[in-house]
Amino acid sequence: MEQELAFGGWAGILIMASYGLLMLGIGLFTFLRNRNLRNSNEEYYLGGKGLSIMVLFFTFYATQYSGNTIIGYAPQGYRIGFEWIQSITFMILVMVGYLLFAPRLYALSRKHNFITPSDWLDKRFRSKGITILGSFLMLYGLGNYLLEQLVAVGQGVSGLTGGTIPYQIAVVFFIIIMLIYSWLGGMRAVAYTDTMQGIALLFGVCILVIGSIIYFGGLPTSANYMATLSPEKLGVPEASGISGWFSMLLLTCIGAAIYPHAIQRIFSAKNESTLKNSLIGMAWMPFITTGVIFLVGIIGINAFPKLDVMESEQLVGMMANVIASQNTFFYWAMILLFGGIIAAIISTADSVLLTFSSVISKDLYGKFINSKASEHKQIIVGKISGILAVAVLLLLAWYPPATLYEIFVLKFELLIQIAPAFILGLYWKKLHTASVFTGMIVGTILASLMTFINMEPLGVFSGLWGLLVNLIICVCGSYLFQVTTEEQTEAERIIGL
Repeated sequence: MEQELAFGGWAGILIMASYGLLMLGIGLFTFLRNRNLRNSNEEYYLGGKGLSIMVLFFTFYATQYSGNTIIGYAPQGYRIGFEWIQSITFMILVMVGYLLFAPRLYALSRKHNFITPSDWLDKRFRSKGITILGSFLMLYGLGNYLLEQLVAVGQGVSGLTGGTIPYQIAVVFFIIIMLIYSWLGGMRAVAYTDTMQGIALLFGVCILVIGSIIYFGGLPTSANYMATLSPEKLGVPEASGISGWFSMLLLTCIGAAIYPHAIQRIFSAKNESTLKNSLIGMAWMPFITTGVIFLVGIIGINAFPKLDVMESEQLVGMMANVIASQNTFFYWAMILLFGGIIAAIISTADSVLLTFSSVISKDLYGKFINSKASEHKQIIVGKISGILAVAVLLLLAWYPPATLYEIFVLKFELLIQIAPAFILGLYWKKLHTASVFTGMIVGTILASLMTFINMEPLGVFSGLWGLLVNLIICVCGSYLFQVTTEEQTEAERIIGL
């Protein structure tokens, strides 16, 4: 389909530059208004623990529905067809995951003044092994998530501009924006940008699916096309596929709920009512966002048939370009979508980088390397470590090693090994510290080995097999090696049971 590219040439460059400058402006404004950002971990990493309902809702929204949701989920639907309707289900289950621990963890974060997720592990178990291992597992998950965002921004800008702005140029440009913005604004700037991009993203996505139905024929046309040329995309998966489907639901339910940067948002809420109302609003988003993007992917099968795997990664940009070329309204709506996608990716990347930096600076450097370091020095160490991490990830993102979906799955395989410590630790005062550490390290090793050799018995993800062994060791070990009365008393004091 030969169309003039709506965002090609100077138009694409102008849009990209405008959103970059807008995000820099928000970071600078926040920095000038909050000089305490330089000296307070609570202010820099948690926005002073004062985020309101609207701001908290949109920063949760940006955490769960990053640019990868828009850029990465539609191509996955394009590749596998109606089976990808599971994406709506697992986003619903993420909210279930939050309800398992978020309200209780929030109350404890206020009681014990938590800044990072590792603060909870350190307070609950008083074990250097658990705190350090948990911190490294979080860094692994955050590093994968940051790589995912860098690949997404490159694919998104390249696709939306029809290749006028090359993939690598887009990645480098927004890495520079993100680093400057991250140094300046902290959590408050991230949250304000999340609000801006969330509104743009919601509006743009809805217009995208409306335009797709109008100009590409909608679901009936795509279904007829699939019935003729790709009938496997219409049916339900076979037995192995069904087990993989359910394992994906469980992996995401647990993994996405314990995103370290999502946990920091729990700590950032102004009060418990603010947290609960924000999560209630989030319960509707799987249908409005993931469901709409699923439809775009299915319609794309007919709109751009026979794309290979890497070509399909630019599907959203290709469809947006065609729709934008139809009339003035769709042109400006797609500009809003384009900007919203870029802002969503960078806001999420900045959020991930912020938490990544906090784990290194406060949990590893501040606790175990230089316990006398001031909060100002910890923040500086965090910023420098963030730059180094991004430099390494840039090398990987230059030529992406996998599709966005594959990177998405990879980060959960090891991250979920912290789930027993996080969730069971909130409710079970007899949870044995040594059993928790043993379960976590055995589960991590098992999941790593199975991932490395690409071993998934019964179609179940390797991370879930590791989690199962991890959980068995935690529970059985806690019954076999019961905690002392003194340890029970201390656990009761910490968790309030």
